[in-house]
Amino acid sequence: MIRPHTTVLFDIDGTLLSSSGAGLRALERAMVDIHGIAHAMDGVSLAGRTDRSIVRDLIAAHRLSAGIEAENTILAGYLGHLPEQLSTAATLLPGIVRLLEHLAEQKDIAVGLLTGNIRRGAAVKLGHFGIHHHFSFGGFGDRHVDRDDVAREAVESLRDRHGADYPTDRVLVIGDTPLDIRCARAVGARVLAVATGIHAVHELAPHAPDHLMADLSNYDSVLELLRP
Repeated sequence: MIRPHTTVLFDIDGTLLSSSGAGLRALERAMVDIHGIAHAMDGVSLAGRTDRSIVRDLIAAHRLSAGIEAENTILAGYLGHLPEQLSTAATLLPGIVRLLEHLAEQKDIAVGLLTGNIRRGAAVKLGHFGIHHHFSFGGFGDRHVDRDDVAREAVESLRDRHGADYPTDRVLVIGDTPLDIRCARAVGARVLAVATGIHAVHELAPHAPDHLMADLSNYDSVLELLRP
């Protein structure tokens, strides 16, 4: 396996795709099925969070019995409803297919994920659009509550593949929230913030990402950031 000169780690929701509330609706339907609670997600924050932390907050908000088993039951219900909810309104964001295709042609660039989604949820979302095959490793929200720990998992996965000494200053995280910027900083990576989620350019700028774009439609501009 060729050791890549540069690695790019993508967030999913708000960066690669807009699920148009599919995850929220899938969780709400799971809560109705399992606990008989309607509108369970009211007041629960989603953006930039891990699935594990969202479900944990959901359990606390409704004063349900806590624990990993209870969380996993809700996550399993969520996965059961997710494909149908994605089919209603989810869309890929501008330029994503072309960007991923061009990245696949670059033999010295590794492409992975840094997402709060649980691994199976990420596969469902990306598989829905036929782009899951572009991502061979990453960090996920199965175990972690803090997104910084997801970033550390992604780096660990990268180093398992390409050597324990792989430098994190060769890693570019692409995400759409201040939490994406923060977690990139936690592992010493560079960060490209994109205003394709709920945060506008002027809201992301004060968090001082290395690079800031309205969207990823200009793949040449992104590739320029990844060249040695």
